[in-house]
Amino acid sequence: MTSVLLGFAFALAESGLGLGAFFPGEVAISGLAAGAHDHLALIALGVAVALGATAGDHLGYVVGRLGGTRLRESRLIARLGVARWDKAAELMQRRGFWAVLASRLLPLVRTVMPVVAGAAHLRYPAFAAASVLGALAWSGVWVGAGAGLAASGILGHPWVIAGVLTVGLVAVVVRWLLRHGRSHAGDPTPTPDVEPVATPGTLPCS
Repeated sequence: MTSVLLGFAFALAESGLGLGAFFPGEVAISGLAAGAHDHLALIALGVAVALGATAGDHLGYVVGRLGGTRLRESRLIARLGVARWDKAAELMQRRGFWAVLASRLLPLVRTVMPVVAGAAHLRYPAFAAASVLGALAWSGVWVGAGAGLAASGILGHPWVIAGVLTVGLVAVVVRWLLRHGRSHAGDPTPTPDVEPVATPGTLPCS
């Protein structure tokens, strides 16, 4: 039961609370799946992860409906990345239902896509269908990946676990550095205006 609740919480936080912008929630979900003891536990975890993911999507959709397009200038979107918002908005304008569905597999876009869908007033039935289908696919991929690792016996080797953890840590650091670099690149330091200095025998410019 604990792993099921954690799976729901990780998926909800990853999809609806912006955790996916800072930490790859897929790693945690696959880790929970690798620790499942039987098929029933895996099925329960998969359902919980899918429910958490679509619940997070719906949270973002409501925020988008209430906030509208002015959310682009908000502090929340500034933290998640304005470029992600713009990319999600472009996909939404061109694809609608398919944009929401495909964004589930795009780590840098799915965090803001539900908010963009709400702000764009995408019809709820289309959004809900895309969210549920995408959440089921996403859950199946990462729960299945964890189950596959456990079945392969590769997790019985400590050095393999250490390597996986190292790769996950590197991914977190690289993601943070990329976000930090983009935020500084998009906010250049303004150059102060300098008044011309008059020299003896000349008049200052008017």
